[in-house]
Amino acid sequence: MSRAAVAPWVATVLRLVLAAVLGVAGAIKLPDPDASVRAVRAYQLVPEWAAQALGFGLPVLEVALAVLLLLGLGTRLAAVAGAVLMAAFTIGVASAWARGLSIDCGCFGGGGEIAAEQTRYPQEIARDVALLAAAGWLAWRPTSRLSLDAVLFPNRPAGDDPADTGAGTPARSQGADR
Repeated sequence: MSRAAVAPWVATVLRLVLAAVLGVAGAIKLPDPDASVRAVRAYQLVPEWAAQALGFGLPVLEVALAVLLLLGLGTRLAAVAGAVLMAAFTIGVASAWARGLSIDCGCFGGGGEIAAEQTRYPQEIARDVALLAAAGWLAWRPTSRLSLDAVLFPNRPAGDDPADTGAGTPARSQGADR
């Protein structure tokens, strides 16, 4: 099997994993925005007004990106936004660790100060870097199987995605399973 044939399946798996993580993280935080604000505040990186905006806005953004990725709609844009989020999360956790803060990342609800021995900074950073890599792959090669992008744009020029061949010529329509 060629790389061009495997790449869309890799993108599909990565798209669904990223959608699941973002969807769960956002959905858990949506019912309790005050906890989300406390989690952002615990990082001590932004002024109060920004902590409020981020605490209320991040869960909504995470769920919205998850829906786009799950549907395979605007995959490249959603992946770029997801990559920016994962980079910001990685920097935030690394910053808290470097400054000696003892906080729960608040990634899946909760957040705030915890005992130093309860921190899980290396695992949180590793998870976010892996998700950043997944989002980076999707930004680079957004063509995936079972996506609305393929249904809505079946004749996307092949040169638009490095996984396709025949640069500059219309891609073969593979319908809904592309």
